[in-house]
Amino acid sequence: MDLDFTGRTVLVTGAATGFGRAIARSFAARGARVFAGDKDAAGLAETAEGHPGIAPRVLDLTDRAAATDWVAGIERETGGAIGVLVNNAGGVLGRDYHPIEEVAFEDWDAVLAVNLSAAFTLTRAAAAAMKRAGTGRIVNISSGAGLRASRTGIQAYTSAKHAMIGFTRQMAQEFGPHGVTVNAIAPGLFAVSAGTRKQWDGYGPEGQQRVIEGIALRRMGEAQDIANAVLFFASDLAGFVTGQVLPVNGGSF
Repeated sequence: MDLDFTGRTVLVTGAATGFGRAIARSFAARGARVFAGDKDAAGLAETAEGHPGIAPRVLDLTDRAAATDWVAGIERETGGAIGVLVNNAGGVLGRDYHPIEEVAFEDWDAVLAVNLSAAFTLTRAAAAAMKRAGTGRIVNISSGAGLRASRTGIQAYTSAKHAMIGFTRQMAQEFGPHGVTVNAIAPGLFAVSAGTRKQWDGYGPEGQQRVIEGIALRRMGEAQDIANAVLFFASDLAGFVTGQVLPVNGGSF
């Protein structure tokens, strides 16, 4: 089944690479008007190249005023509410594992700002118009690290991804009476960004083989696997699904 999003306004964060790129392009290919944001100008331009339905915006999502203004501008330009909000921006921001007593406060704050607070800011900015519209979809990208301890060992990342699931469930209760669904996706290990590729390469051949053997489908996931899950949550097929977390991990155990 090929889902049609013609006429829908979609906002995707972290769209310069990986999941965000696949999500933005997947919606655009199905007729949506996609507003794609990221601080990586070169990557964002590559995402939009050849995809006229994607409008790129270079911005730092931890700048709350800029993120709020971006949403307001989209609403003015389209004359209505955002139809699908995908809070995808995140990652470990190049941080490595350190014992908690050695973790810098600024590193903790930076990881939480991108992985959690940015989603709060954008959801807050889009909420009033979505509630008035009486329809809409919010899809948050958490992680398998939101369901258990992270392979990275990075305390802030694991904490933020757990919090994203709590945020999803709370927002589902708040938005539900207004006809807006809120769900989350928990990806397994995907080597689709600089950080996850570094993690994957660090396992070495033997470690990589052990990871593959721990996945029921015996393969690593691709960014499109996450995009497909987002399309489902955004579609009419998921109209009675809210407050849920969907692990997309090939059956890892």
